[in-house]
Amino acid sequence: MEALGRRMAGSLRAGDLLVLTGPLGAGKTTFTRGLGEGLQVRGQVASPTFVLARTHPTASGTPLVHVDAYRLSGEAELDDLDLDFEGSIVVVEWGAGLLDGVAESWLDIVIERPTGAAEAQVVDASDDGSAGHGPDDGQEAPAPEVLDEPRRVTITPHGTRWADTALLAD
Repeated sequence: MEALGRRMAGSLRAGDLLVLTGPLGAGKTTFTRGLGEGLQVRGQVASPTFVLARTHPTASGTPLVHVDAYRLSGEAELDDLDLDFEGSIVVVEWGAGLLDGVAESWLDIVIERPTGAAEAQVVDASDDGSAGHGPDDGQEAPAPEVLDEPRRVTITPHGTRWADTALLAD
């Protein structure tokens, strides 16, 4: 998800709106972190769950605004955040249905992960089936291996902004 965000950063400019949809743990913030790296933001991109929105200055001068709309009850509360949609690149997690009329063009990015993926993401590398090797025999067990979870990402462009624009920069 980070790599996808880094790749998409080269296609974005001020006024672009990305609406991220997916279950908890799907990779919405991870995608935005990669986008921040690609845009060369100053500081760390972290989930704005409790502050609702964070503005990150970038090397280009066009800020990245990262919004978590999970706790918002409607369009009015999003409007109360007074976001600069025209002068920033705005990413809204959980924003489906809250952004009607905000922009003429936007990208819907839906992230799906397989059911049960969270339970399967860590493989115990010390469990190779052989007895007598591991923490109980005085030997240090190898660290668990964290596997990349497969994701299915669907990007749907809306509006004239995306008519002739390559979504993924080389």
